[in-house]
Order: sequence, then C-alpha cells, then structure tokens
Amino acid sequence: MRALATEELDGLLVTSRANIRYLTGFSGSAALVMVTRADVLLVTDFRYDEQARAEAGAVARVEVESTSVWDRFFKELATLGPLTSLGYEAHALTVHDAERLGGAGGAGKAWRWQATTELVERLRAAKDAGEVAAIRTAATLAGEALRQTLTLVRPGMTELEIAGLLEGALRRLGSEGHPFSTIVASGPRTALPHARSSARADFGAQVDGYCADITRTVLVGGRATERQRTLYGLVYDAQQRARAGVRAGMSGRDADALARELIAARGLGDAFGHSLGHGLGLEVHEAPRLSKTNAEPLPAGAVVTIEPGVYVAGDGGVRIEDDVHLAPEGPVLLSDGRTELLELV
Repeated sequence: MRALATEELDGLLVTSRANIRYLTGFSGSAALVMVTRADVLLVTDFRYDEQARAEAGAVARVEVESTSVWDRFFKELATLGPLTSLGYEAHALTVHDAERLGGAGGAGKAWRWQATTELVERLRAAKDAGEVAAIRTAATLAGEALRQTLTLVRPGMTELEIAGLLEGALRRLGSEGHPFSTIVASGPRTALPHARSSARADFGAQVDGYCADITRTVLVGGRATERQRTLYGLVYDAQQRARAGVRAGMSGRDADALARELIAARGLGDAFGHSLGHGLGLEVHEAPRLSKTNAEPLPAGAVVTIEPGVYVAGDGGVRIEDDVHLAPEGPVLLSDGRTELLELV
C-alpha cells in the first residue's frame, strides 16, 4: 500500500470493517488485518474460518483463532519480519483495544505504534468500474423498491408502516441490508399545513457491500399548494444544477455552491442547513464531502450524493437526492433521477 511509504510506516493495523472488506474482500464482523509493504495478515475467530479463507485467501494470509484473536494477532505479527513503526486506525480502534498496543503488559509493546487517520478511506474515495457497477445496481434496486411501495401508500398510514413496506421491498428485490435506518417523515414532522401530509423518504440499498442513498419527497392525500410547488421547484432546480455541474477536480466548496447559490438567491439560504452531499461506497457516508467548508478537490472516480434540501416551518421540508459518479468525461447519474413532484391523491 503506497500510503505506508508516504507515512513512513512499516505496516498498518486495520480494524474498520469497511476498510477490511475493501482491502481483503472479507465481509465478516470480526477481524484484525495487518498490511505491510510485503504481506497482508488477517486474523479472525472460528466462526469465520471457511468464509475468511474463501473471501480473503487469495490476497491475505488467513489465521483463525478459537480463543483470543488479539493474542494470535501479535503472535503472527512477529513472523512478518523486521517491523518497527506500525500505524493503527485511530478513528476506528476503541480505547480498550488501543491499550493492547502499548499499555501495561501489552503484547504490542514490541513495536512502535503511531496513530493514523483515514489512510484507507482516501484510497476508497475513487471507485473502480466494479464498485461503480455495484452502486448503480443498488440505486436501481432502491428506485424500484420505492415505486412498488408508493403503489401501496394511503393517507392515514403511519411512518413506520410505510418504512416497513419500503424495507420489505428492498429485501425482496435483493438488498443485502439497510445501510442506514430508513427515514420516512410526514405530516407535522415536515411542517406541512392544510392537513395534507408530505412523505419524505430517505432510504438506501446495499449490493456486494456497496450502498445507494436516495431521497424522494411526495405529496400524499391531496394536491400541492402553489407555495409547496414553488418550494419543491426551487429544490428541484438546485438539484438539477448541481447534478449537471459537479465535476471531479472542483472543490467540495464549489460543488456545494452550485445548489446553495440558487437557494440563497431566493432568500432561503438559512433553510438549507446541511451540505450538498457526501461520498458513497462501502459506507453510506464517506469521503469526499461536498460542503461549504471543504476546499479539497473532488477526486476523479468518486461516487457522491447530490441532495439539496430546504426546510421551512409552516411550509414543510423538501429534499431531493440522487447518486452521481464523477467520471473523467463528467457526472454520470447512477440512480433513476425520477425527481418530478409526485402527488398520491
């Protein structure tokens, strides 16, 4: 891993589940991985014996332990050759486990440990063709699940009922899981007047470990008022502008401005309280950030969300979100892009 030389490290202890899967293919819930300049060591427990060898055996030396995975890890680490300076993921390792590296009686004292932050996450930001294909499949699946769910939605249904229908459809269509808790907000929770409830659904699907993240806003039980149409139209225009204008190489701040400038020009800048979007991959929130505080360039190959929103007490909240690949030739839409105002009367 090139980052080891840059950080002057002999190896990196990886404990983040997403990073372990990215580097080795192992999708289990418990493992320790050491990546050196010459070797990859994966230590897991007996529950994952066959799975670890099948998923990671081609790229890593797999060791399985029935008692203490940490004890086995330190034992095998000593066989990897002369290693001195080793990094660990400070953002992922618990305090309790970090104490094993150098605390009183810690077996890790044989090495010099250095805290690192997001070395693997930086590699994950740019997606290869296989990763993009998995996200596209997840996004397609999510869009179809919503279409099936909306045919069943009726006035008077609770948010939990609708979320349950949507999550059931996601599973039936093949989603591995829910990368985050499905959010369905309606009625007073979006501050819509006139006893008409809006349902804003923020949901995702997961395929081969890769996540999609989509938000759609629909009207349930009536027609939109002129004010609601105007508010929706503003968010729609901002999302379309950002979706078409985002490019690899522009700063996260400039990407955010594509939507924020339009909303602010209508006097609603303060009602757009979150960033334009975020990276998407093995985790639903990852690098890069499309925010007004991020001056770093967006990497070529990243997959990002484009999700402007406006939330006004008395008028309700609107958010529209799609997933976009920052390809060399420009932005490529991965989700269905069906963002027209939908009224379920």
